[in-house]
Parts: sequence; structure tokens; C-alpha cells
Amino acid sequence: MFETVLVANRGEIAVRIISTLRRLGIQSVAVYSDADVDSRHVREADMAVRIGPAPASESYLSSERILEAAVRSHAQAIHPGYGFLSENASFVRSCEAAGVIFVGPSADVVEMMGDKIRAKLTVAAAGVPVVPGRTAAELSDSDLTTAAKEIGFPVLIKPSAGGGGKGMRLVTSLGELADALTSARREAAASFGDDTLFLERFVATPRHIEVQILSDTYGNTVHLGERECSLQRRHQKVIEEAPSTLLDDATRERITASAVTTAWSVGYRGVGTVEFIVSADAPDEFFFMEMNTRLQVEHPVTEMITGLDLVEQQLRVAAGEALAFTQQEIRFTGHSIEARVYAENPAQGFLPTGGRVLMLREPTGEGVRIDSSLIEQVQIGSHYDPMLAKVISYGPDRFIARARLDRALAETVILGVGTNIAFLRALLSNAHVRSGELDTGLIERELDSLVASGFVDSTLPMEVCAAFALHRLATLEPTSAIFARWDVSDGWRVGNRVPIRCSLVTADESQLKVSVTGTPRMAHLSVERVDVHGDVTSSDVTCALIGGWESGELLVSVNDKVARAFVVSDQDETWIWMNGQTRVLCVQSHVASGGGSRGGDGEIRSPMPGTVIEVGVERDDSVTRGRRLIVIEAMKMENALTAPFDGSVTDVLVAVGDQVVVNQILMHVTPTNETTSMKSMGGS
Repeated sequence: MFETVLVANRGEIAVRIISTLRRLGIQSVAVYSDADVDSRHVREADMAVRIGPAPASESYLSSERILEAAVRSHAQAIHPGYGFLSENASFVRSCEAAGVIFVGPSADVVEMMGDKIRAKLTVAAAGVPVVPGRTAAELSDSDLTTAAKEIGFPVLIKPSAGGGGKGMRLVTSLGELADALTSARREAAASFGDDTLFLERFVATPRHIEVQILSDTYGNTVHLGERECSLQRRHQKVIEEAPSTLLDDATRERITASAVTTAWSVGYRGVGTVEFIVSADAPDEFFFMEMNTRLQVEHPVTEMITGLDLVEQQLRVAAGEALAFTQQEIRFTGHSIEARVYAENPAQGFLPTGGRVLMLREPTGEGVRIDSSLIEQVQIGSHYDPMLAKVISYGPDRFIARARLDRALAETVILGVGTNIAFLRALLSNAHVRSGELDTGLIERELDSLVASGFVDSTLPMEVCAAFALHRLATLEPTSAIFARWDVSDGWRVGNRVPIRCSLVTADESQLKVSVTGTPRMAHLSVERVDVHGDVTSSDVTCALIGGWESGELLVSVNDKVARAFVVSDQDETWIWMNGQTRVLCVQSHVASGGGSRGGDGEIRSPMPGTVIEVGVERDDSVTRGRRLIVIEAMKMENALTAPFDGSVTDVLVAVGDQVVVNQILMHVTPTNETTSMKSMGGS
């Protein structure tokens, strides 16, 4: 077995590979770009090597820099993970030339199976069923048109190189074909540098079934069961499970045997996945699509039902070991489902999000596994794939596995970055998904209802408002036993407390005026909501924190009903998780104890980071309570700070254009009675 292995990847898959290396006692080497210097995989590896700037072409896709890192770290092998260089035949050859073992199949196999046309011809010759179509090399548009007429519509145009749905076109009539061929060639050339196309008959109500295989260098090959990967959006998988609900025992035996034959036909070595398309209308008929010569994103569901560590098996085969078990010794038990958590916003066309992870709580419990790249304070950017984590469940049957996954997603707290978790839960609760009636078009057909179901209503429950207000009160609590009472802007006065007020903007641009009086241990909350039509509603509750405000995990009592929440603030946003839903509140203004002053000392402080866009007074100006003093802009919203009392401006510390931070002193205002006293004592 190897002593040192370099992981040529990032994110959750790098973390997952490193965990197996650690368990096996193998030294791990991480590589990182400038964008990933503080990433989790860098922190968890035994050694880390910088390989370049943020763009993948200059770091994770650079064969030269990866190999340089392997040489510098004395790595004997390179594990490519998936994506990046994992299916790059020239990289495999470069590893062989450098004397470093590539954890995967040979360059020739990677090259052959990466060419969809060659792959189909090879496996068809071995007797594996393939989708009827035309797969000859160098087909012209005229050849493809003739083939489409012979096959019959609808047909699927596919690129010979690459995958992920790029360059793929569904054509339902001859009149659509010419334009589809032109756009498919253009996209294939741009994505893969190869515009070679072929045609397949389109399979109605298709289901995507794939079989995990494992081969050693001594001719031994086993299958590790099938996975159902039909829940896709734009040819990208969203939720996967094992086993499939579609196959009966006879079909399962035939399709897994075809996968083993596929591996034999190319002299495969290591872990691989043979992908098939199966019609939901004719589940006993299946066709080979392609073979992925690497570890798959969804490999955990296979690990859960077999008890095998696929990364360990990859390493053992790459080190020259024979398989330690036969097909008959592999046991398949239970059911497993995986959901991919992305930094994306389903309500806005699944556009990638980003930001800093302000708070993270990942679920635990029986039958729950998390493969994650997340740590608190890590910055999620736009340089790489937006997948953050995979939440995997296991149960003795599909019903329990699905229920455990839904609960695990509900308990996943990621604050600071928008995710697709609500969408995933809506998908899991869809009637077709619950019954196992799946196909690759299901998400697109149900998309509007799924997005609507997964969208968090912007009308905030009082429990959420209470969590926000109590968190604000808690952050104003004195942190030491000895403190100056007037330096704490929590509304305390001799006699009754002054309310602490905040103005919020919700997702639908409604305005919320929140007023809270008291302490975190007992407070009165009033909320006035003004919607976009100007209609006003108001509510009042008694609320209290009964624990947890130091960690951000709050137990909130609202009218004696207790709820759990996680709350964290960053600049002018507050993120709140409660009852399995995450909401983001924009704090438009925050007035503590009147006018933005700190206590009663006349210090006017900024309630948030931003830019000074207006200074309405000068030194020695007289002001009356409520006069507009200064305006801070943040997140394209203006926040006016006003005079807390009648008095005089004694100091102005900022100017228009200055950048300010939270709680920065902007100016001083002296109360009228103090000014009068100073004058009577001889002041000018």
C-alpha cells in the first residue's frame, strides 16, 4: 500500500478521500488554488501544496502543476476524485511518464470510454445492448439527417466527447433538425474542443440506471449493485438512490451482468460506473449509454448498502492488490438516498449564490451521513462547481431512508449562503418521488410547483420576529461583571426601559417595524408590517430566551410556546433558521434607545457597515430631537440616523464618501441642558 497519496481535487470529494487515507494510515497531500487557501480539505490533509491562482485552468486543471506538487511531496500515487483531470487520458499518461500511479484505469481505457462512439461500438461488439442509432465516426450533417429519417423521430443528438448534457439536443421533427445540429456542434466544440456528433433513438419516459463495477488487474470483476439517478435537471443529477425501485430480480441480474461484460470488454481496472437508459414503460429493456471511468458523485449510496469503502478499494487495486471478495460474498442490505446541496437559488432559475458561511450545523443521527466541504467562515465563491455537500441517508427500506433524509435536510443549518435545501425537501415530498415513479423529465415537468413548494414565505411568523428581536437584545447584554451602565445601548433607563427598534425589509419588499422592550429573559415584542400595497397589520407577543444566546442556537419562548432557532448577523443581514426553514432579513435601520446614539452619551454610531452619503450638520450646529444628522448607504439602501435629543453637535468625525464599520462613532451630540451648564460655568 502507498505511504503518501496526493488528492488532485477540492471540496467535499477531497475531504472524503482524505478521510479514507487517514483511516488507512496513509499520508494525504492536498492541493489548493489561491481561492481555497482556507478550505476544509487544506486544513484536514497532512500536507498541502499551492498549485496556482483561482481559475481552474491555472490550478486544478493544470497537469504540470499537479505533477510538480506530487514530486515535491514525494507522493507515490494521485487520486483524481471526479471532475477536473479525473477522465483526462493525457494526464494519466503524464502520471505514468513521471512514475506516479494514477488511481484509476489506464490511459487507453480512459480515452476509449471518453469517446462515446468508440465506447458504444466496443460494448456492442461484446453483446451489450445499445440504443438504436448511428454511431459511426465523422458523420456529416447530411449523414445525420439520413440516419434520423431511418431511426425515426424523436431522436437525441449527442456529442461524442464530454458529457453533462452539453451539446445534447432532443429533436422531435425533421424541420427542427438542421438548427439543432448547428447549435449542438457549436456547443460541443466550445465545451470539449470536438464537434463530432452521433444520433440515438429517444427513449420515452427514460430512467437513468447505473451499475457500479470494481475490477482488479488480475481479471476479477464484480458489480456492486445499481443506482437510480433519474431525478435530474438539465441532465445533472439532483437526488440518487440505491437500489432502483424499477427493476425486478431478473432484469437486475441481466443489467448487472451487462455492466460486468462492459468492464471485461475494455480490460477495466479500478472503480467504474456503467450507465444505462431504461424506459419506464418497458422496464425489462435497457440500453448502454456510457461508462464513467472514475468515482461517481453518488458513490456513497452504494457504500451504504454494501458496507464497502470504494475509495479504499480504488487504492488497493491501484497498489496491485487482488479483490478480497467474490461476487457471491457481497451482501446488499437496506436502502440509501443522497441529496446534493448546492449554493444556488431555485427561485431565481437556480442561479449560483455565494457568500461567507456564518454558521454551520450539520445533522447527525442513525442512518445519516454527510460528505461536506463546509466549515464556518469559509468563503463560497464562483470559481468552481457550487456543490457544497451531500446528505446521505440509510434505512432498512425506502420509506425510512426517505424520511431520514428529509429530516436530515430539515436539520441542516447553513447560514450566510443561499442553498437549494428547501427545493430538495419539496422534491422528496413530491407524490411521484414518494411512490418511486421516476423518470428523467420529472423535475422539469414539476418544476414550477417544486420551486413554489420549496419557497419560504416572506410573511414572517412571530416566532421568527421574536428570534430576531431577542438575538438583538442578547447581543447588547453586558459581557463582563463590571460595566458602565450608560455604555450599554440596551434601552435601560432609570424607570421604564426605552424600546429598541429595528426596521426590516422582507423578501417581498414589505417593511417590518420591530419594537422590543425588556431583557432577553423576558421581553415584549411589537411588529408592524406594511406590505407593498401599504396595508398595515400589527401583532404583539411576550417572548423570552430560555437558553443558548451565546452560541447563536436559541431556545425561544413565544407566548409560552418554545421553538428552536439559529440566528447570526453579518453587516446589515440577519440569517435565521427555524423549523427547518432559513430566512434572510435585511436590516434597513437600527435605532437603539433613540436616534442611533449609544446610551445617552451623545455618541452617534453606525448600525452597520456602509458608505457615508450625506452629512447634514456641521460642528457647533444646534439640533432638535429627530433631526436628520447623517445617512449611511448599505446594500443599495439608505439608513438615516437622527438626533437623540435637543442639543449641539460637538464633533463630526466622518465625511461623505467615507467607509464605516459597525458601531463606529460618527459624531457627538451634547444635550441642551449640558450645553447650558457649560456656558453658565464660563464656557463661551
